[in-house]
Amino acid sequence: MNRTTRARRLRRDSTDAERALWLVLRNRQLGGFKFRRQTPIRAYIVDFVCVEQRLIIEIDGSQHDERRGYDLRRTEALEAEGYRVVRFWNDEVLNSLEGVSEAILLELGGPSP
Repeated sequence: MNRTTRARRLRRDSTDAERALWLVLRNRQLGGFKFRRQTPIRAYIVDFVCVEQRLIIEIDGSQHDERRGYDLRRTEALEAEGYRVVRFWNDEVLNSLEGVSEAILLELGGPSP
């Protein structure tokens, strides 16, 4: 399966945390910044990206505990492309969406909500 098809499938099959955060990020609702979701960048598909600020937001579930080495290499490769990568756990998004939103705004250099 190519990356575009896989990205479409990931958008369709989003996790609860990804859906919750997307409701905050979509349509420039967070500080006026435009985000895309499940976007191919090089060999990877990132959860959310603000291209203008070169910021990637990744939402990690428990499976990421077992893939730390892969995630580290992935982050290094994306940072080598000029992106900053910020990671949040699913439960952080689901239990503290406002706090996650504020942390993202700080990364973007925008005003607090």
